[in-house]
Amino acid sequence: MRLLVVEDDAALGQILARGLSEDGYAVDLSTGVADARHNAHNNSYDSMVIDVGLPDGSGLDLCRELRAGGDQTPMLMLTARDALSDKVGGLDAGADDYLTKPFDFPELTARLRALTRRPPDTLGPLLEHGDLKLDPASRRVWHGAITVPLTAREFALLEHLMRRADAIHSRTALLESVWDANYDGLSNVVDVHVANLRRKLSMPGAEAPIETVRGQGYRLSPVVAP
Repeated sequence: MRLLVVEDDAALGQILARGLSEDGYAVDLSTGVADARHNAHNNSYDSMVIDVGLPDGSGLDLCRELRAGGDQTPMLMLTARDALSDKVGGLDAGADDYLTKPFDFPELTARLRALTRRPPDTLGPLLEHGDLKLDPASRRVWHGAITVPLTAREFALLEHLMRRADAIHSRTALLESVWDANYDGLSNVVDVHVANLRRKLSMPGAEAPIETVRGQGYRLSPVVAP
C-alpha cells in the first residue's frame, strides 16, 4: 500500500517514513501543504497521514480542499493538540481519524490498517483467491492449510495483487503502489520479489498462483472451478 505522510518535522517525518517502510508500506513524504497537494493530485494513495500544523498552511484546510475536490482517500490527522474541539474540527474537515502527539508507533499502524481495511459488510475481512487467503488485519497468509511466512514487502505485494485479482499488474504499477517514488522504474526489484513470492507460495504438485503475462506484467492465476 502507498501512503502519503505530510509532516514538517524532519526528524519525525523520517522516523515515520522509515517505520512504515519497514512495515511494508510505500511512503512518500511531504513537508508542507503545497508539496502534499502536488503529490495528492499526481499520485494514487491508499491512505494519508497529515499533520495539522504545517509551515505553509493548515493540514485541516488541505483535508477540506482534497475532500471538496472529490478525493476520498482515508486520512489520519496528527496534532499536538488534544482538546475535544480540535478533534471535532479535524473530523468535520473530512478526516477519518485523529491521533494526538506523542503517540506509540504501533497505534499509528493499527489505525492505518483499520482505515484501509475493506468494508466488512461488502467484501469481508479476508482476501481469498482459490486456496490462497490473506488477512490484512493480522498480516497472515495461508496457502491451503499452510501458513506462509512473508516479509513486509512480500506481504504488501501479494495484498496488492489479491485486491485486484482479475487485473494484470505492470511492473511500473506495482512499483508505484508497493514501493515509494524513490525507486527506479528500471529496477528489477519487482521481479525479485515476485520470484520470492512464487517460491514461498509453491505447493507440491501445484504451480505458485502468480502468472507472468509476457510484455505486460503479472497477475494471479485464474481460479479453476472444481
